[in-house]
Amino acid sequence: MKRCRGKVVIITGGGRGIGRGIASAFAAEGANLVITGRKKETLDTAKGELEKEYGIEVLAAPADGSDEAAVKQVIATTVEKFGKIDAVINNAQTILAETPLIDHTTEDFITNFRTGPLAAFYYMKAAFPYLKESAGAIVNFGSGGGQNGLIDFGAYNTSKEAMRGLSRTAANEWGQYGINVNVVCPIVETPGMKAWEEKYPDIYQSQVIEKTPMRRVGDAEKDVGRVCVFLTLEDAKYLTGQTINVDGGNILRP
Repeated sequence: MKRCRGKVVIITGGGRGIGRGIASAFAAEGANLVITGRKKETLDTAKGELEKEYGIEVLAAPADGSDEAAVKQVIATTVEKFGKIDAVINNAQTILAETPLIDHTTEDFITNFRTGPLAAFYYMKAAFPYLKESAGAIVNFGSGGGQNGLIDFGAYNTSKEAMRGLSRTAANEWGQYGINVNVVCPIVETPGMKAWEEKYPDIYQSQVIEKTPMRRVGDAEKDVGRVCVFLTLEDAKYLTGQTINVDGGNILRP
C-alpha cells in the first residue's frame, strides 16, 4: 500500500544528496513531487529517474531559496500543476565557513541564514494557505552540529538552531489549522560528509563513527527519507514542534 498516493510534496534541494534520498522515499510511497534547487540540469536528471522508477509525476522547479520571489513562483507553479500542497520538506542549505568562530565574517552568517532558516521561512509562508487547506505537514532540517556546537561551523550551527526556533513557533501558531511542523537532524552519507571524512579521517572516526551506537552514518533514503515520510502521515499528526535526531544515537538526550 502506497501511503502517500495522491499527495503533493515539495522538497528543497531535491535533486541530489539528502534531498534526492528523501525524494525517493516519498516517490516509493506514491507521492507526486516538486523538487527545487539552483541547478536545472541536476533537477531534470532527478526528475527523469524518479518518474521512470516510480511512475509518479515530478515537477522540477529551479529556484534560489533565498530569493522570496523565486520561492513564490515555485509555489504558484506547484498549485497550477497539482492544485494543492500536502507537505514541504526544507532540506537545502549552503554551508559556508569551515573555520574557527573568531575568523568568521558577517557574510558567513548572512549566507548561512539566507539559505537556511530564511529560505525555509519563505517556503513556509508561501505554502501556508495551501497547507492550511490540506492540514499538511512541514519538515525542516536542523543539525546535531547546532545542538552540540560543532567546532569550526559556528555560522552553520547558529543558523540550524534558528531553524528549530522557527519550527517551534510555526508549530505553536499553525497547529490550530492541523499543520504539524517538526525538525529532523540527521547524520547521513552525502558527498559533503564523504569529503569531510577524507579531509579529517581521525575526527570523522572518533566523533562520528565511534560516538554513534549504530557505528555508521545514515542512508538518505532508508534512514532519513522514511522518517520524513512518517512525519507527513496521519499516524504522526499529533507529533509537532519536535526535534528528531536521526543519527544512530550520536546525540543521546533524556
